[in-house]
Amino acid sequence: MAELRPPAPPPSFERAAADVRDTAFRDDFVVREIPSPSGLAPHSLALAGDVRPDETGEDSAYGTGRFILLYDEEEPAAWEGAWRIVCFAQAPLEPEIGIDPMLADVAWSWLIDALDSRRAGYHAASGTATKTLSKGFGALAAEGDGAQIELRASWSPTGPIGPHARAWGELVCMLAGLPPGSEGITMLGSRRSPRG
Repeated sequence: MAELRPPAPPPSFERAAADVRDTAFRDDFVVREIPSPSGLAPHSLALAGDVRPDETGEDSAYGTGRFILLYDEEEPAAWEGAWRIVCFAQAPLEPEIGIDPMLADVAWSWLIDALDSRRAGYHAASGTATKTLSKGFGALAAEGDGAQIELRASWSPTGPIGPHARAWGELVCMLAGLPPGSEGITMLGSRRSPRG
């Protein structure tokens, strides 16, 4: 019995994937291609990015993220088109920042600002911003208090895909405390809580 293979990606997806792979990110944001989650769409491409990772190149004490490009010519209703981008961004925070009631709104606004500044057209955007506060007890009491912000979002892109990947990279770096133009500036220690 012949093994079933997924259909070959259409040329439009191949061009979009090449656009994402050719995207230049800032030097302190290390990006690599990873296996795409299965079952989300017939064609997909996934990236993982870490802000100033450790020597292994994969763990970051500052921030991390994922970017997934999806294509389904059946045009799922929620997508309002054949294309969808799903992104994830996470960073540790100082506890006093984590209690800010506007933090989730700010995280979402940074995504929208990053897309707009890159002229990355989109529609049907949705997502969640989650802030987590933690406190250690017992054997973990010495680890102190911690906080974290996490943004999960998706949107349907219009136009070239590269600007969307750059906007995602900017978002992860912003959450990690590296605003645009801060390349090469030394960070004073990790903001990650030990349980981060």
